[in-house]
Amino acid sequence: MAYRRKTRAWSLALCANAMLAFSGSGAQAADQFKQAADGASIECAVSARELTRFALIDDQFASVSKISTGTPYNDFAVTNEPLRGDIYVSVPETYAARSISFFATTKKGFVYKVSCQVEPVPAVQVFITNPAIATNKASGWESETPLETSAVRLIQAMANDRTVDGFEVRQSSALPARVGDLEIQLIADYRGSALAGKVIRLANRGRKPLTLAEADLASSQTLAISIAQPTLKSGESTVAFIVGSNGGLGHD
Repeated sequence: MAYRRKTRAWSLALCANAMLAFSGSGAQAADQFKQAADGASIECAVSARELTRFALIDDQFASVSKISTGTPYNDFAVTNEPLRGDIYVSVPETYAARSISFFATTKKGFVYKVSCQVEPVPAVQVFITNPAIATNKASGWESETPLETSAVRLIQAMANDRTVDGFEVRQSSALPARVGDLEIQLIADYRGSALAGKVIRLANRGRKPLTLAEADLASSQTLAISIAQPTLKSGESTVAFIVGSNGGLGHD
């Protein structure tokens, strides 16, 4: 394991840092997943006949502000569930409008504008995440130790396939790339506040043994790096863990 060093960026480092393509798949179920910043608008669909649950990830609803029509048969209702901090929206069958809207304030001080179409669907759930909350949690984890020590901690977490509080972890479906006899494939990407980590699979596709050095994969932004098995026989593979500054290793 080595810390950041001034070294020439070899083609392996360029290749490793360039493998940042990810493919995401949207949720196919009735549940809806929304990401919103403070003050943002959230668009969704609510059930025309059954309950719709709104839940905040790592936060709770504190209050809801809406305009009342004064006629219960032509107005939607919002009920707060105090234990978990969720809200439930119900729309009567006699509701004439095709959409609803309201403002919601959370216990952590965020405000969202919610605008939803009324759809003939069964009961649904809407899960809302705010990236700022995860960033704050990741920053707290990183600040527990000096940055370079935190980079080593992140490598240990990646090597043991552990989640890190506040870090976004994404599995990659990127195709492998070749640099000479070495095949490089991005496996997973960890992103926090100040740190970003990558899990990379390395395979020897040549006929002769291949010895890898940490400097071969390190760039000027690398803070810590570890190669599980530096020497590879023909056909063998290993895994490397690279940690650098968030933004320094690139984004998808």
